Parts: sequence; C-alpha cells; structure tokens
Amino acid sequence: MALRDFFGRLRGGNAPQPAPEQPQGDALAPLQDAPLPEPEAPPAETPPPEAEAPAKTGWFARLKAGLSRSTAKLTESVVSLLHKRRLDDDALEELEETLITADLGVAASRRIVEGFRRTRFGKEVTDEEVKAALADEIAAILEPVAQPLEVIPARAPHVVLVVGVNGTGKTTTIAKLGRHYAEQGLKIGFVAGDTFRAAAVEQLQVWAGRTSARFFAPSKPGADAAGLAFDALSAARADGLDLLLVDTAGRLHNKSALMEELRKIIRVIKRVDEAAPHSVLLVLDATTGQNAVQQVKVFKEMVDVTGLAVTKLDGSAKGGVVVALAQEFGLPVHVVGVGEKSEDLRPFAARDFARGLMGLD
Repeated sequence: MALRDFFGRLRGGNAPQPAPEQPQGDALAPLQDAPLPEPEAPPAETPPPEAEAPAKTGWFARLKAGLSRSTAKLTESVVSLLHKRRLDDDALEELEETLITADLGVAASRRIVEGFRRTRFGKEVTDEEVKAALADEIAAILEPVAQPLEVIPARAPHVVLVVGVNGTGKTTTIAKLGRHYAEQGLKIGFVAGDTFRAAAVEQLQVWAGRTSARFFAPSKPGADAAGLAFDALSAARADGLDLLLVDTAGRLHNKSALMEELRKIIRVIKRVDEAAPHSVLLVLDATTGQNAVQQVKVFKEMVDVTGLAVTKLDGSAKGGVVVALAQEFGLPVHVVGVGEKSEDLRPFAARDFARGLMGLD
C-alpha cells in the first residue's frame, strides 16, 4: 500500500509480538454500540466540517496566504534595511539582528548572514534579489528536515504517540491525520489519552465518527492513560488496524507528573509491541514563537521525539521559528498547518515554505 502522494512511500516491516502482560489500569469503556454525543467544541480547537467544498486555491497559495503575517514582519524589515545599500559589515550585522527578531533564532540567522557574506559582500542588491537570496538560504536549512511521516502498515498497527502542550492543536492534528490516512484506505484508531480533559475526549470521539475510525476512550474521567493505551493497542492488533494515533496530556505546569505519565505509557505499550511507539510526534503552536524551541527541549527530556508538526501558522507572525527549530534540533518536520480545514495540514516542503515566507511565487 502506498501513501507517496501524501506522506511518502509506505515501507513494510515486521514488529515483534511478545505476549502481552496486562497492567493495572482502567479497561476500555464499551463504546461500539453507543451513539455519538454532540459535545460543544472548545474555542481553541474547531472540528473540521463534515463536508467541505473543493479547494478554490492550491496548497502553495494557501501556504503563502497563511504565512502572510510572518512574511510582512520579515520582508518589510529586511527590505527597508537593505534597500539600495551595499552589503558591508554594518549592514550584515543589522541583517542578523533583524532575522533574530523575526524568530529565526541566533544560530540560523548567523548561518544565513554568513552565506550573504560569502556570496554578496560589498554588492548593492535589489529588493527582489534580497528576498530570493534569503529564500535560498532558508531552504538550505530546511531541506534536511523536510521528511514525510512514514506509516508502516506491516506493523499493524503503526503507533504514533502525539505529545505537546495543551492548546497546541494535538487533538485537531490527530483528526486531520486520521482523515488523510483513512482516505488512503488505512484502518485508523484514535486513543483519547488525555483522560482528564473531557472536552478532548468528546472532540476525538466526534472526529472518530466522521472518519470511521475506531475510538478508544477512558472508562471514566482521569482514568489511567497507560492502561487505556495498553488496552487500545491490544484491541487494535486484534482488529487489524493499520494506524493508531494516541492523544496525550500536556500539562507542563506539573512537568514531573507529565514526564512520568508519558514514560509509563511507553513502558506499558511496549508490553504489547516492544517497538512501539513507532513515532513520537510533537505538536507545536507557531504563535508561541521562540517558546516552541523551549517546548522541544522539555519534551525531548521526557520522550524520544521523532518528528514535529507545526500548527497555526496562519494565526502567527512568528513562522520564522520553523527555521530556528530546524537549525537547532534537526528533527524531521513532518507536517505544517495553515488553517482549520483538513486540507490545510500538509507535508512540509522546504522550498515552498521558504519562498512562501519571503512572499515569493
């Protein structure tokens, strides 16, 4: 089965299947015959509509439009700084400061300026030349991390543990990913592992109904997330699901408790499949700017983060943080989001992002 057109070619693989050792925890609530409730969606995350009109514009146009606030913040400052000016030491120093304030980070800004120093030092450049050159330098930083999220159906299921601070869009990202993979013919499961947030459980249940995904819910609010994950993975293997997306809590105000909860989930699901989770996807909100860098550091202490999803780029003037993340961590950026619709979450393409960020076609 291939998903090349969306998330890359699916590669086969065999996961070991040790006999499960039942942990102590809450069993799954019997949900298969229960009608879906109609919860009120919280303001932070709006579910995708049940039916969407065909897109009137292509993905690059939506990406460019979504990045418009970041583009304005970056290009206006850079163009005004370098307009009809020679790239001498003073100009390059000011350019580095401008890039840093645009959330590209110190290391990436320094790398970009050094590229300018090697190729354009002492030259007078036009506005378009500056933007095109910046786009090329940014794309060079982003290319190594633009990698699709590879799902391997032979693992049956491929387990993706979705982590991140509450409010970054974890639940919405799970819903959009699930819809895309379901459209490719995969059998999907959603695990409502943020057991203390009733709204998150209800949202995920509604979206599971809309994508025909198997839904695994806690038996009661605050139930043991690790026990739920164990039961869900065991049932998913028995049902032959291809992909299991596991939502998690994100309460960083109690870092030690969250760290232990995530580690416990991983320990327990390894009793079912010692290779699981096969992917750990950290969801970041672009509107937080440089705080996203700190979130990556914190979650890397807790779990082995394997890739990133960056959401809410359309609501932010801080899209440059994606460049900072790529330079500092080198983690794959699997998908980016620029809107509410499921089609607004797409695989990350370095050149498109770099040119969109600079307002270029």
